[in-house]
Amino acid sequence: MNHDVIVLGAGLAGLAAARDLNAAGADVLVLEARDRVGGRVEQTVLPDGRLVQLGGEVVGQAHTAYLALAAELGLTLIPSYVAEPGRIARATAEGVSAGDPPHWFGPGDEDGHRRAAAAFVALARTVDPHDPWSHPHADALDRLSVGAWLRSEGASPAVVRLWEIGQLALASGSCERTSLLAALRKHAAVPGDDAYAYEDWEGLRVAEGSATVALRMAEQLGRRIRLEAPVDEVTVRPGGCRVRLADGATLTAEAVVSALPVGPLRSVAVTGVSEARLASLHRQRQAVAAKFAVAYDKPFWRGLGLNGLSECEGVLGSTWPQSEGILSALIPPERYGVLLGMPAELRDHELLCDIARLYGDEAHQPFMSALRMWGTDPWTQGYVTQWSPGDVMGVGPLHGTHEPPFYVCGSDQWVAGYMEGAVRTGRAAAQAVLRHG
Repeated sequence: MNHDVIVLGAGLAGLAAARDLNAAGADVLVLEARDRVGGRVEQTVLPDGRLVQLGGEVVGQAHTAYLALAAELGLTLIPSYVAEPGRIARATAEGVSAGDPPHWFGPGDEDGHRRAAAAFVALARTVDPHDPWSHPHADALDRLSVGAWLRSEGASPAVVRLWEIGQLALASGSCERTSLLAALRKHAAVPGDDAYAYEDWEGLRVAEGSATVALRMAEQLGRRIRLEAPVDEVTVRPGGCRVRLADGATLTAEAVVSALPVGPLRSVAVTGVSEARLASLHRQRQAVAAKFAVAYDKPFWRGLGLNGLSECEGVLGSTWPQSEGILSALIPPERYGVLLGMPAELRDHELLCDIARLYGDEAHQPFMSALRMWGTDPWTQGYVTQWSPGDVMGVGPLHGTHEPPFYVCGSDQWVAGYMEGAVRTGRAAAQAVLRHG
């Protein structure tokens, strides 16, 4: 059977694209390799009714496409962990401390940190987030790492360490392996007075659960979604495209929308698309990261005057409270290998030891925990885009654009905020398909 559009992937991007195409009257089919929809958003329900988010969960005021979609789906946005009272905790080899400044700061480091942040914000104002390649010093900014730039600005080792622990808390890779141009572009897309404004980025969550965004779109699409249907090959031709599944079945459509993460997309044989476009898509890399979610009877860290938010130099990169008594954590790329190198049955214990170091022995007694190894999940192969020095220029201005009848979307194809990026680019891809008829 021939379709108007075949969408590859039933994550937020693919579902958002398919929903808009379907609403416009297009005959759309969504192909998903997993046995569920949602991609990197996923949730489970505890016996007491609490929802645990096993994937993406927070957005912010700057994430307008996501907020608009949530409203259309009748969902409720409420404050996230940013509203939680208490102090941040930081765990390093020297010990654990709470609040600011961090325990390794010495005289002059607070002022140095403020100067570095102000210089970063000022430089970000010179970058067009939609066209960073047009910056007069784009090559030089892309070759420079954030860490190298900080040192060139006179930042002390203690200040660089604070930026590094914060960067790894976000699990997008070390500031020593992050392109300055990429970091500036990200800030330019969500500008603010600080290097990272938590309220703009992470101040909100969906009360009904972030995975409910995907589930409600899937309900609207119904039988237009085909699960357990991994794609092996895509042939793109004007007036007709062919998609071959791993089981040998062949489907045809007038257009194809790829909402696959860049890692899995590299395993799909795509023909009929320019070499330059494929080179741009394949040049991207993803942060090999993991998420850990753990549920307790109560938020016992509050008794220590802590808010559940942490930045760490152990295996964990960070923790934060996703809801009452439930903690989330990220494992950054630099520490992912620690988990891969141990028997799977020991991983939860290793991570709980890091949490106990922050919040005490009660951390060893959760009644539920779940680890999602995104970096080695064959249908994800990573977390957010990791822009190493040279990558922005290497990917080039074809990034996030289309070559009808082949369209791309997904969190990898935007600049900042992976759930926002998925929704924003998914809906934009649908509009582009409809414009080209």
